[in-house]
Amino acid sequence: MVKNKIYKYIILEQIKSFFLILFSLSLIAWTVRSVNFLDLIVESGYSTKTYFTYSMLNLTNIVTKFIPLSFLISLLLTIIKLERQNELIVLWTSGIGKMKIANLFFRFSLVVVIIYLVFSTIVTPSSLNLSRNLIKQSELDSLSGLIKPKVFSDTFKGLTVYVDEKNNNIVKNIFIKDDANNLNNILPKDSSSQDQTIIAKRGIINENKIILENGIIYSYDKNEEIKIIEFNKTLLNLGNLDNRVIKEAKIQETSTKKIIGCLIDYYKGNLKDDVYIKNCPKNNIEIILETFSRRIGMPLYIPIISLLISFILVYKKNKKNILFNRYLFFSLSFVLLVISNLLVRYSGFSDLHFISYFIIPLVLIPTVYLCLYRSLKREFK
Repeated sequence: MVKNKIYKYIILEQIKSFFLILFSLSLIAWTVRSVNFLDLIVESGYSTKTYFTYSMLNLTNIVTKFIPLSFLISLLLTIIKLERQNELIVLWTSGIGKMKIANLFFRFSLVVVIIYLVFSTIVTPSSLNLSRNLIKQSELDSLSGLIKPKVFSDTFKGLTVYVDEKNNNIVKNIFIKDDANNLNNILPKDSSSQDQTIIAKRGIINENKIILENGIIYSYDKNEEIKIIEFNKTLLNLGNLDNRVIKEAKIQETSTKKIIGCLIDYYKGNLKDDVYIKNCPKNNIEIILETFSRRIGMPLYIPIISLLISFILVYKKNKKNILFNRYLFFSLSFVLLVISNLLVRYSGFSDLHFISYFIIPLVLIPTVYLCLYRSLKREFK
């Protein structure tokens, strides 16, 4: 009964430290990344609501990346706290074996692995996919912040806007170059224009529209003829134009189910050179392998961390050896995290790299566990 309370106390300390560190690191990283997302407002013209929603949806990706490091730091801090408060000495004198504590840390690492898998395979891809769909479906909030005086603005694909003066929402001496035929709605229906150039003396910005006054439209058609149209007033609606924000789903935003389907088709030989499956092209299969390794393979390295840190429990006579042990096994665990992140980048280079990335932790876990068991058993004798 007493031992169960002790185990619960240790696990509770571990859980509190883990989530506190994970929350702190994720919050700091999310704050930094949110600053980068300000381009959605400043450069792309999206609303503040879209910006905050997009930023919050990207938080899960940050949380997932910090789970292994948070577990490492929390485990080390838990052991140090128990040592400083002489609680470990009480445990040893009460007959609780060190291997049982090491097993406790190992079992908790398996819980962390499950948490990582849930985030990496389900929560994060779904959240990132929602953020991409949000950008697709959201309209521009206002053009006022995108158009700046004496600056060529190319926010929209194939469209360049330049104004000489700007006072609030009133602009003067406007030059608009349309190379992608985005503004063909302002020309006659029978026009075959390929690109247009618009010059106007004055304009009024109203949300995502511009009312141009006293201008000329130069249109260049397929017959290499230039047509000139003068106007007193015309309306340009830029809200439906494509800006330069990437709207197609990236591989990290693809569901794990689709990625597994890609791998099955790849190993069955169903992916041919002339066949393109969305997010699963044959010439990019290395990205599929890398993404699968990052989501499924990387958490397998977490239990090794718990075993390496547990070596700190091995008895040392003097304080210098104790501190050396802490630095040594913390450094080894941190290096392991770095190596696992580096190796995952190479896991898509070939089938050998891919398989090796999964085999390495499966071999290291029993090997390190056996070494830890022998070290603690030798100390007991």
